[in-house]
Amino acid sequence: MASAGGSEPERPHPKPFLIGVSGGTASGKSTVCEKIMELLGQNEVERRQRKVLILSQDSFYKVLTAEQKAKALKGQYNFDHPDAFDNDLMHSTLKNIVEGKTVEVPAYDFVTHSRLAETTVVYPADVVLFEGILVFYNQDIRDMFHLRLFVDTDSDVRLSRRVLRDMKRGRDLEQILTQYTTFVKPAFEEFCLPTKKYADVIIPRGVDNMVAINLIVQHIQDILNRDICKWQRGAVNGHGRTYKRPFPEQTESSSVLAPGKRSHLESSSRPH
Repeated sequence: MASAGGSEPERPHPKPFLIGVSGGTASGKSTVCEKIMELLGQNEVERRQRKVLILSQDSFYKVLTAEQKAKALKGQYNFDHPDAFDNDLMHSTLKNIVEGKTVEVPAYDFVTHSRLAETTVVYPADVVLFEGILVFYNQDIRDMFHLRLFVDTDSDVRLSRRVLRDMKRGRDLEQILTQYTTFVKPAFEEFCLPTKKYADVIIPRGVDNMVAINLIVQHIQDILNRDICKWQRGAVNGHGRTYKRPFPEQTESSSVLAPGKRSHLESSSRPH
């Protein structure tokens, strides 16, 4: 039925399948998400038409005071602590996304350590990947995910990646290493690593583990093809959510991941 103005009212969008992707700093969370997007062919799709999208917890860092920003510029502010994030804004934004609404997500500048004035408009999608070091820490946010992935990468590899990344952001090596030993490593052990137990799927070695990536892509493709994005919340084995259907049935190239079960996906090949 047309509206009074003669135009068609906007049809409600199906509620998306929300996937949380956690892991330590520089573990490869965003790379895993980008590989999933690439394999699904979503990178070439116009933003408003995408069925799968990626959001980062980094967008929700709090606005710093002048004193906090001065510390941040010296590498003396703890960005890996749960209190560094605007959890209320994060929760309300994800809630609106799960309800199929168009939202505005803040943008963060890692060079100046400040929230930018402009925002990113995020349109409804069938599958949403939300990645970050502490996406499983807050229970209210954790319980929103229909699937939880944890990217498990060797600490030495993560440190080397972090050094290279932060040097590209204009920081000197001494400051990077001091920040890592003072804040990053202790925060990982205290806040991030304990949330690994909430993961449904653990992905060793990140994007190098294509067995795991392909299984996840297969499941997402199944969701998109069968139009089964109306997910119900409920209690299953204490996880606080239900699936409308399980992962694909086991074959030679896939394994069953029943609701409430955790899988440790390991490739048959080993790095030399």
